[in-house]
Amino acid sequence: MSLQDEIIERSSKIFRDAYQMSIGELINIYRDGEMDIHPEFQRVFRWSESQKTRLIESIMLNIPIPSIFVSQNDEGVWDVIDGVQRLSTIFQFVGIFKDENNKETKPLVLQKTDYLPSFDGMIWDDPSNPKKSFTKEQQLAFKRARIDVIIVKKESDSKTKYELFQRLNTGGSRLSDQEVRNCLMIMTDRNFYLFLDKLSKNKYFNECVTITDRKEDEQFKLELILRLLIAVKMNLEDTSNYNDLKELMDRETIKLIKTFQAQDYEIVKDKFNRTFKLLNKLLGEDSFKKYTNEKHKGAFLVAAFQGIASGVYFNIDYVEHIDSDAMTDKIRKFYDEEKYIESTKKGVRAVPRFKDLTLLGKEFFRNED
Repeated sequence: MSLQDEIIERSSKIFRDAYQMSIGELINIYRDGEMDIHPEFQRVFRWSESQKTRLIESIMLNIPIPSIFVSQNDEGVWDVIDGVQRLSTIFQFVGIFKDENNKETKPLVLQKTDYLPSFDGMIWDDPSNPKKSFTKEQQLAFKRARIDVIIVKKESDSKTKYELFQRLNTGGSRLSDQEVRNCLMIMTDRNFYLFLDKLSKNKYFNECVTITDRKEDEQFKLELILRLLIAVKMNLEDTSNYNDLKELMDRETIKLIKTFQAQDYEIVKDKFNRTFKLLNKLLGEDSFKKYTNEKHKGAFLVAAFQGIASGVYFNIDYVEHIDSDAMTDKIRKFYDEEKYIESTKKGVRAVPRFKDLTLLGKEFFRNED
């Protein structure tokens, strides 16, 4: 297939409309429940009060702001792909934004700017303090301001929404790969995301996984849990379809969600808890630290987690009955395995390492009978 044929085939699977809509119209759509802007994303995008104020300033000064991208579902509801923070700021300013618990948040209080110093302390409407409230004229001007809205129609290829979200929300942003992946999970199945978030707070898991504050902020513990679940669920021969680990994680996360059954939640929760309860009992915070010269040392190793955690999880029914000293000794010998040493050498690509360490862990900890 030629390049032109590929372009024609893929572009024909994306159906979209473009409109200029007033802020007043968008307010009504949101108020009527016809738009989902995922309030959970507020923990990810982290706009400051100053950034929010600058958006309101741009609207009032008629400065163009980027288009909003939405995806239309089967019920006609708009799922916001790009523009969550812009829309939530607008809705917070006019006093109608609801958080993830469906409670209205406090209205936005503006800060002074270089162009509009009188913005300082202003809000949309406060009957008790009219001098610090927008006038009727200013409110009408704000609601009549227009924003370009791109609608990806429901007839489009099912993967389009996720592809667009990744491409629009990674370029020029400070989101980590896992923060974007969290948003994809919420857009696909909020309950699955909440389940993983709860697993990330498991006390045994947290005592075994010692990572930096920066990694913690970037939601790396959720990535580790996904690495584990994907490793034990996916056909590892399919790793050859991926060029990099980010692509594998993104696509396999969506596959995992779509194949996850109701009974899987309890099964995974039980095996996850047993896995890290065992590891914490044996080695605690040394569970994934290099063992050399008869002691554990150094920082948390992702490679060790990949092999040991997936191996123990996969074989938990067997390994939890092994004598504690024998099991501890077995874990420590994992670092001497030739496959582990080869997989962790500098220059080894991430996808083959993911596959090889997972296979090694499953085999290394399996029942030898």
